Amino acid sequence: MIVVKKAEYTASAVKYEQYPTDGLPEIAMAGRSNVGKSSLINSFLGRRNLARTGNTPGKTQTLNFYRVNDAWFLVDLPGYGYAKVAKTVNAQWGPMMENYLKKREQLRAVIQIVDIRHAPSVEDREMHEWLRVKQVPTMVVATKADKIARGQWLKHLKVIAKDLEIPDVSLILPFSSQSGVGKKELNEAIEEILGIEEV
Repeated sequence: MIVVKKAEYTASAVKYEQYPTDGLPEIAMAGRSNVGKSSLINSFLGRRNLARTGNTPGKTQTLNFYRVNDAWFLVDLPGYGYAKVAKTVNAQWGPMMENYLKKREQLRAVIQIVDIRHAPSVEDREMHEWLRVKQVPTMVVATKADKIARGQWLKHLKVIAKDLEIPDVSLILPFSSQSGVGKKELNEAIEEILGIEEV
């Protein structure tokens, strides 16, 4: 079980030269701008305001690196698919994320975050397909599980699995930053990805 004793914001980057050079393994978080990515990061790391949350989606416009226990990095990728963000900014995000996801040797896996209440968007499907084609290990986490009744989870997860072409619905993890549902399972999954028992 990963016990987060230390978590600190380390760097924001838009190009490769600005990435940390520690050589530590990295796990990246990707998702739509309004999907609760920052809340998930704060919940997982046990820090209230480490990743910025706000009422205006699309605020994360850089790759943000958080060093955890001086052993690995959690990387917050720019949110995608928010219409009110200027098209020029959206156009910059694509190459910036692609550059990171294709070239970063330290990247161990991507955690793609979707909203359990809604069918995956076109951007969600495109991102998942791109990661699959590039053979980037990917785990899908469905946030905001507290917003619907537990008895409805399976129905919603089946829609996500179908749209993202995930063969087994059990591979999608329901999560709630509010109730803590899924936090233990996410912890265990990240521990397994990193291949270390205590970090």
